[in-house]
Amino acid sequence: MEELAKALNQIEDTYYDFVTAMLHYAGKKQERADALLGYITSNPGVKSAEVIRFVSEQPDFFEDAAYMKIG
Repeated sequence: MEELAKALNQIEDTYYDFVTAMLHYAGKKQERADALLGYITSNPGVKSAEVIRFVSEQPDFFEDAAYMKIG
């Protein structure tokens, strides 16, 4: 997780809430951390918005979302 945090903090347009959110997401499963680190290292010059898009397109992204029950 330390390597991922370092990679996130090295993104050109990084900011605190972005890093915190990505680490929270990745902290749930090792597969998430591995995929996210792989994406960042495979895409030099990636921007925070691209990382957010990558994470939001992951099949398990909505597992953590809180759904409001309407009824």
